[in-house]
Amino acid sequence: QVQLAESGGGRVQAGGSLKLSCTASISISSFSAMAWYRQAPGKQRELVASIGVNGFTRYADAVRGRFNISRDNAKKTMYLEMNSLKPEDTAVYYCNIQRLGIVAGWGQGTQVTVSS
Repeated sequence: QVQLAESGGGRVQAGGSLKLSCTASISISSFSAMAWYRQAPGKQRELVASIGVNGFTRYADAVRGRFNISRDNAKKTMYLEMNSLKPEDTAVYYCNIQRLGIVAGWGQGTQVTVSS
């Protein structure tokens, strides 16, 4: 299992911004994809965004145009820049890392709270 550590969560007002980081314990350059998920109270965990080793990105419809995912292999870190935050973005955000479609690790989660 790859150890992942998220940081950057917090409480912001609607319309504000936050930048999450997910740092791995080992090099991430050989992993095929990394992704951000979120889980709101009483809801299932859902995919927010993912990024492949070639930089290809995908976003959930609810965040497209507001969130930006990126990765820095040299720093073993993936980022999620979140802008124009809405109360419905409130959730615990998790990162994971995958190799050929198989999850190799999850982070512990970081809380994001957006107040109206």
